[in-house]
Amino acid sequence: MVALGGGHGLFASLSALRMVTDRLTAVVTVADDGGSSGRLRRELGVLPPGDLRMALAALCGDDEWGSTWSEVVQHRFRSEGELHGHAVGNLLIVALWELLGDPVAGLDWVGRLLGAHGRVLPMASVPLDIVAEVELDGVISTVRGQVACAMTPGRVQAISLVPEDPPARPEAVAAVLEADWVVFGPGSWFTSVLPHLKVPELARALHETRSKRLVTLNLAPQAGETDDFSPQQHLEVLRQHAPDLSIDVVLADTGVVDDPDALEKAAAALGARLVMADVAAADGSPRHDPRRLASVLDEIFLQKR
Repeated sequence: MVALGGGHGLFASLSALRMVTDRLTAVVTVADDGGSSGRLRRELGVLPPGDLRMALAALCGDDEWGSTWSEVVQHRFRSEGELHGHAVGNLLIVALWELLGDPVAGLDWVGRLLGAHGRVLPMASVPLDIVAEVELDGVISTVRGQVACAMTPGRVQAISLVPEDPPARPEAVAAVLEADWVVFGPGSWFTSVLPHLKVPELARALHETRSKRLVTLNLAPQAGETDDFSPQQHLEVLRQHAPDLSIDVVLADTGVVDDPDALEKAAAALGARLVMADVAAADGSPRHDPRRLASVLDEIFLQKR
């Protein structure tokens, strides 16, 4: 299995997928320019480590070792000084990058320390900037940077990357080509999910792979990115950014679909069948329940749904 994305959405996907398979690879966006990641990126010129750290934390086991290390790498310092807001895992990852000189080797070492149930790879070899076309009151403007794209008022229409033709990590391309299933989402649609389709070598692999492709839809619109988007609009945007990409399955939570016929039509336009199931947390929050999601994904992968 290969899971694409970043941030909390990828964390949710990996938390479920690691219950389903022991051959799991996360391919993670590298465009974050805010918080601890942004500071390290600007100061040291490294890939932003935050989304990579979260993916590794999601792959930690449920035993004492795994749960402890997951908490350690996610821990943020609280102070009045320069360390305020930095995540321990970000510093650990960057330290290994400096010592080893290889981002993938550094992530593999952190994964071994954490006992991660899978591998974490950056989608590109260089830090990226997201450029968004944003519409507000009929006027289209351009916004640059992941934080700016997520926070700017208006509706995001499309995204591109700077640099325009970034080098994909060869390990990520190979993982996609060798996978049985590739899973897109959930996550911030324009800043975590769609950027994978803008890295040419990775996009080509996603089109050419013989793996089946699954899209897990979000449980709620993303403030600042997909305000008022319906589930089917997420699929329409995906099709606009990758018109030739075929999808096999679209998974949506039953409770957030107001128009099943419209969603089924949008899924069919991608070549996909729609699976609707209860995968949200029982407390009503817009979070995927890892065990519910894992159960449904397992049934899909085994062709029981």
